[in-house]
Amino acid sequence: MSKKLFTEQEQKILKKHPYVKAVSEKAITYTDEFKAMAIKEYGEGKFAQQIFEDAGVDIGIVGIERAKSFLKRWRAA
Repeated sequence: MSKKLFTEQEQKILKKHPYVKAVSEKAITYTDEFKAMAIKEYGEGKFAQQIFEDAGVDIGIVGIERAKSFLKRWRAA
């Protein structure tokens, strides 16, 4: 898990996103719809950063390594 904690402001921004189910200081939970879309696009050759950016998720807040980690876990599940 990432050691980066989300500020209150970052949490507010993330909570407004339609693909985010929940967010706390330590974690983000995405919708099943986003997870399925991300896995599909990754399988088609897109990089994690591009998938998140195309979906409108602020990669500057989430972090590239965290985005890669999400995809790795979702694909394994």
